[in-house]
This record gives sequence, C-alpha cells and structure tokens, in this order.
Amino acid sequence: MSYEVKGVIARSKGAPVEIATIVVPDPGPGEAVVDIQACGVCHTDLHYREGGINDEFPFLLGHEAAGTVAAVGEGVTNVAVGDFVILNWRAVCGQCRACLKGEPQYCFDTHNAAQKMTLTDGTELSPALGIGAFVEKTLVHSGQCTKVDRQAPATAAGLLGCGVMAGVGAAINTGGVRRGESVAVFGCGGVGDAAIAGAKLAGATTIVAVDIDDRKLEWARQFGATHTVNSSQTDAVEAIKAATSGFGVDVAIDAVGHPKVFEQAFYARDLAGRVVLVGVPTPDMQLTLPLIELFGRGGALKSSWYGDCLPSRDFPMLVDLYLQGRFPLDDFVSETIGMDAVESAFEKMHKGEVLRSVVTF
Repeated sequence: MSYEVKGVIARSKGAPVEIATIVVPDPGPGEAVVDIQACGVCHTDLHYREGGINDEFPFLLGHEAAGTVAAVGEGVTNVAVGDFVILNWRAVCGQCRACLKGEPQYCFDTHNAAQKMTLTDGTELSPALGIGAFVEKTLVHSGQCTKVDRQAPATAAGLLGCGVMAGVGAAINTGGVRRGESVAVFGCGGVGDAAIAGAKLAGATTIVAVDIDDRKLEWARQFGATHTVNSSQTDAVEAIKAATSGFGVDVAIDAVGHPKVFEQAFYARDLAGRVVLVGVPTPDMQLTLPLIELFGRGGALKSSWYGDCLPSRDFPMLVDLYLQGRFPLDDFVSETIGMDAVESAFEKMHKGEVLRSVVTF
C-alpha cells in the first residue's frame, strides 16, 4: 500500500518550486508515516532549491515540521499511531563513537528512512534534510519523530525542528550561557532571535543584538535583547564593550556565518569568553586571526550543529516552557500560508520581511 499526496518540490536548480503528486510508501521496519500539520519555510529549503546543498534533484522541500503519526513500521516502539510529534533531522543511532561516548547530540551516523518517496512516474525524490515536509504526509525514520504535548499548536511546535532549536541550543547547549552572564548575538533573523530568547531563558542579564536592519533589531528587543546595535552605523565591537563595562561579553554568537561577522564576535568577547558559530558559511569562506590573540584571549571557539540538541530531551522541555508561557514560540510565526505560497515566502525571507512563514495543511 502507498499514499498519493500533494507536496512542494524543486525540480531543477533555481527553478520556481511547484506542487506535485507524491507517492509515499507504507512504512518499513523502523519507519513512520506522519500527517504533516505545519512546516516552517527555512532558509535551508531555499539553499536546496538553489543547488547550494547538492545537485540530487528533484527535492521534496520542507523539514521544520510537526504533525501526527499516521502509521508505523515493524519494530517501532518510540512512537505510536496518533502521537503528536516534531520532526528532527538528526535521529541518533545509539551506536557510533559519539553516542557510545555519551554525546549523542554529536551522533555521526544519524538515521533516515530507508525507502524513497517518489513522483507518480517513479522518479525518486531527495527529501530536504532527510525529511521532506512540504507535503500532506511524509515518510521518516521513527527516530526522527519526537513526541510532545499535543496542546502545542503545530505552527509553533514545528519551528523547534530546525531554526528555533538551532538558535536556542547555540545559546544554552553550545554557549553554555549561565545566570548573570552577558551575551552578544550577531544577526537577528529567526536563528539569532531564538539565540536571544535562549539567552534570556538561561538568565543572561545583558543581551546585545547586532544587525544592519533596524526592523530586525526591534524584533530582537521583543525576544529579550537589552541593547541593540546597527553595525552599519556603529562599530559593533566598541558598542558591545561599552555595554559591558569595557570588557566584552561572556558569550558571542555568530548567527550569520560570515568571516567578518565571526571576527567581530571574536573581538567582542571578554577574556576566557566563548564564541559560537551557528550561522552556516559557504564552502569558499576563509578566516584569518592572529594566533597570539587566540592564545591570549583564552576561552573557546565553538561551532553549533543543530544547537547541539538532543531532540528527545530538548523538544519536550521547550514545548512545556512554551505552554507555561515562558518561551515565546508564537512570536516567531510571521504568517501562515498554503503550499502554493512557498515561492513568495522565499522572496519575503530573502528580503528580511518575515521571521518565519509557516505552511499549514
């Protein structure tokens, strides 16, 4: 048995996305079929459409999603039919060297569904980040499903599947922000604002938001920034030092992924401070820093993969905090749209007009 459903695909590099009929197989061993209720439009999906990830077209786009388990395959025990789940793209294996060291958030052999979803003519689809969720039903590995409280609306909960988790985790998991510390976040889109919200949640007392767009800086204040800096008009490093008694911040988070921004973050931190790179650079980018400065400043330079999250631990916790009114997931949702508006959502995202457009089903 299989399902025929509607979904959004990128057929070729740079071409506008289109709605197509997708064939979703019954789940095999270790797999699950999920009825998608909502999926955020993430910049990574645009990277796929532009050929910036790989050239394995056609892609079934979408990965930042939540929905209800419709069917499970043989041997699945972590979720059951009817469970409300958030999808994740790093389903830990439990057996690789990272997992066996007790660091499953770094799993080096994450799981995806073994079977392929296809077009009606049999053409195999490459699901974005192993998920493919701009579709009415999708096939994933059961480990990519994390059960959470169904009281949370899918439009909000689904955002934990990628961007919001990446930002929150960059602050809390990778950066290890503690009560009373100071934080600077460079880049105030969805990931950067999530890092600001995460820093606030952790108890940071000074949170400096840096961007070149005053509209985004206003958004940053809504998520907890205590200071804002428009770096197109003001020296960001000097402004951050001025906000921290001349010392710099305990944690500097680069949510842009550009060498110049990372260099600012490096110099904006206090002695023994931590720099976290969560923005994704392009393969051609290079970084040069004086080695004596690296030695002399101490601390740590870290990259953050998916906010170093463990979905089974972090997703339910953040959903609970949201339901308690302590974490503002709803504020990341700029608009809800249908599948036919994904292309225009890409344009709005590129122009910085939205934090997240969310496709609802």
